[in-house]
Amino acid sequence: MEETHKNQTEAQEEPDLPARDGSDPGFAGNLPKLLLASSSPRRSQILEMVGWPFELGPIEVDESLRDGESAREYVARLADAKARASAAVHAHRPVLAADTTVVVDEHILAKPIDVEDGKRMLRLLQGRWHQVLTGVALQTETTTEVDVEITEVRFAPMNESEIDWYVMTGEPMDKAGAYAIQGKGARFIEGIKGDYFNVMGLPVRLLCDLIKNR
Repeated sequence: MEETHKNQTEAQEEPDLPARDGSDPGFAGNLPKLLLASSSPRRSQILEMVGWPFELGPIEVDESLRDGESAREYVARLADAKARASAAVHAHRPVLAADTTVVVDEHILAKPIDVEDGKRMLRLLQGRWHQVLTGVALQTETTTEVDVEITEVRFAPMNESEIDWYVMTGEPMDKAGAYAIQGKGARFIEGIKGDYFNVMGLPVRLLCDLIKNR
């Protein structure tokens, strides 16, 4: 009985999982410090939440949509342009850039230009599914990795009073698609398929994959 008890105790003391190799670039304790080429407080918040070291290096680029450009091509191009532009200013460090847009009926919904435009977008989204696309670019001294994450989101039906109230809170006015899933807009979200952080503006899992593949 004593021998059996001893064996059981020793077995319980063995680690459940093998130790992770600290040299693995995907290991949470070995994350490279990034230069975030964005002034978005949401992207900064996400990196802070997951414990990813970074500093800010926002950059401005022309965000005009080109003729015949798909939403996927659009966000990938802008993320790549932001990363390259920031890397040209801040050399010798990995640069992270991203761009997010919303698509419904193949129409790209960027940030509303005014209150009425915000209301128009919400009328298009209410009571139906739409897509959120984020292009992510990781620029290093030797490579540039670019990919796009797509998440589907369903809005609840909204009446005009709800649309008016939400727009007048001011929250939709600097958001692609005129809503923030992590803010007051959460009360109108019925469903989501995919990466929640992607809807906020930075798909963390995709970023980890880009880091591993660099």
